[in-house]
Amino acid sequence: MKKYPWLYLVLILIFVLGTLIFLSPLLMTQEKFPSWPIKQKLNLGLDLRGGVQIVLEVDTKDLKSDLSSAVDNNIEIIRNRIDQFGVAEPTIQKMDEKFIVVQLPGVKDPLSAEELVTRQAFLQFKLVADGEVTEKVINQTSENVQRNLNLFPALAKLEKEDQAMRDSLGLADSTRVEQGIFRSLIGTSQNDYVVKQTDIDLMKALLQDSNFQQLVPKDHQFAFESIGARTDQGKGPRTIYVVSRNAQLSGDLLDNARMEIGASTAQDPKIANKPYISLEFNRQGARLFERVTGDNVGKRLAIVVDDMVYSAPYIQDRIPEGKAIITGMFTRTEARSLAILLNNESLNAPLIPYSSTVVGASLGADSIRSGTMAGMIGIIVVIIFMLIYYKLSGLVADFVLIFNIGFILAALTAFGGTLTLPGIAGIILTIGMAVDANVLIFERIREELDAGKTPHTAVDAGYKRTIVTIWDANITTLIAAFVLWRFGTGPIRGFAVTLTIGIVGSMFCAIIFVRAIMEKVMLTGVKKTLSI
Repeated sequence: MKKYPWLYLVLILIFVLGTLIFLSPLLMTQEKFPSWPIKQKLNLGLDLRGGVQIVLEVDTKDLKSDLSSAVDNNIEIIRNRIDQFGVAEPTIQKMDEKFIVVQLPGVKDPLSAEELVTRQAFLQFKLVADGEVTEKVINQTSENVQRNLNLFPALAKLEKEDQAMRDSLGLADSTRVEQGIFRSLIGTSQNDYVVKQTDIDLMKALLQDSNFQQLVPKDHQFAFESIGARTDQGKGPRTIYVVSRNAQLSGDLLDNARMEIGASTAQDPKIANKPYISLEFNRQGARLFERVTGDNVGKRLAIVVDDMVYSAPYIQDRIPEGKAIITGMFTRTEARSLAILLNNESLNAPLIPYSSTVVGASLGADSIRSGTMAGMIGIIVVIIFMLIYYKLSGLVADFVLIFNIGFILAALTAFGGTLTLPGIAGIILTIGMAVDANVLIFERIREELDAGKTPHTAVDAGYKRTIVTIWDANITTLIAAFVLWRFGTGPIRGFAVTLTIGIVGSMFCAIIFVRAIMEKVMLTGVKKTLSI
């Protein structure tokens, strides 16, 4: 330190100022200090902050590629979606051969989170059949179903129950029997066809049945209106559309999808002051969209995502810009989630939710209290030991130890890291390791003093003869921390990161910070004694 004293002074100054600056958000909240330049906050992990943990199983039923590759690709797609959603420090990791664990700190809605990571989000634009064609498709499908009623036990049971009730009342054949049991499930409301709330589950099951799909005229298909497109959120009758089976345009030609908020002056009440999704197609998609809209003026074009119709507006005129919007009764979160899904590639293999766990904020608060209490007890015990055993030198080491702990939290804040329970364990371990280097140095200084050397000479010799041992011990620990980070996942990585920062900080504090204080404060002038 005698060769370049100014360099060490600058390093200490940077260390102290950096620690204080990046710790400041813990004390200076944005509400009280809105102009404070440092906005970063220390991120808390799932175990401290609360959030959602979802375990997903990869559906291998129709998997054509390698399972391991499909899982890895799904993890990347999920990571991209979550990063755009704005979740701080999510944990996404593989478990066993076909399971993926997703931890989302701070997320409170497990259903929205589950939908974000599991949905395929296939976007298609399909023409809606006009009233005459729709009626023809419904009637033809009903006739086909009636002839093959044995393939649909739920429909057969419903027909028998309905007829038995009418027989007991002495009534003629039921409307269901006269029209056909399938046709009786579909009613009308204004210009649309609807399914009653009580029959929605039955109709959903039919639409997913491969036998039923073969009985629908090959050029058309049925598609439910999305619940997100409705004001009642699915509590009343639900619109069902007959759309062309072949898409006029698909999402692979999409260039960008984003959530926007309509202006209060917008003429369309569906977007005024409401979130909607703006779509922009690439050059090829724009040309195709212009042709489709130009050739079908006056018809309805359904915007279909995962076989659900989000909107089916009438085409008023040719649209040359290659732009469209998806409207609906979205919340901002729902609209942003759908935009993210449309912007990302689809999953390589479907994901089935295996389990979903909500970690409450109260549990996180208990963990913080327990971890803070353990840390405080560890700090107090170390401080008392160093103060009693090494006197004034121990007090210096205690003072620097506080800065070392602050440095760990400041570094996590500065680099956007996340503090978890294992991270708190890493801090507590660092407390013990931080004074270990000081203990080695102080004991060596004592030996030099007992040998009759002056305090200045003893301090120089103490540092020179222990520094190699300190480097060896800390480097081996750093290697172990790197291995934990490289091959570990989730909380293990958090522990490794915290431990690494703590080791770097403790080495700086022991070798440079403590020595600088001792030389500038305790060894000024011609000192013949040293409190150690």
